[in-house]
Amino acid sequence: MPSNRHVVNQTIAAYANVAIDSAEAAGGREAVVEVRNQLIQILGFMGSNIDLRLALKDEGYSAEQRADMARNVFAAFNPVLVDVMASMASRGDTDLLRRVYNLYEELIESKLGFSVVDVTTVVDLDDHLRTVITNKAQSDLGRDCVLVEHIDPSIKGGVIMSTRNRYVDASVRSQLDRARLVLKEQDGGEC
Repeated sequence: MPSNRHVVNQTIAAYANVAIDSAEAAGGREAVVEVRNQLIQILGFMGSNIDLRLALKDEGYSAEQRADMARNVFAAFNPVLVDVMASMASRGDTDLLRRVYNLYEELIESKLGFSVVDVTTVVDLDDHLRTVITNKAQSDLGRDCVLVEHIDPSIKGGVIMSTRNRYVDASVRSQLDRARLVLKEQDGGEC
């Protein structure tokens, strides 16, 4: 008889595999990356909305009511993700969402053979810089990469790149923060 942890891991694997297989079938890499990005949005939303989190697990609602609630709340998202969220809500499994997302990220690499790299800059990347960053990421990771671009004026300049298990912060803001810490240590005071 499988342990509870084993059952939970199988449940997480089922949700992540259904999500990635359905996304790939519906729209290839583009849909897989879209679902991944929307999972991040939903995680943020769920993290800041305790009422929704509790409602999607509330056994006072029927499984069908929880599924309908999820479908209504997430209606604007990719239909694959709406279906997965409705299924998770109907079974009271929405607390597994972070783990489903983590496995989904792993499956992008292990099952589909590419990595998603988040790239944050102050301005939009031009084609040349996009190619340079993509080539560098592919060389470092040893696999094909898809960039997801973000704009954040607060970094002042430079670039921040991250993928599932790597993070490179070459932003002007982080360089200034490091310089401030060094000066503070040398001076023994405040900057």
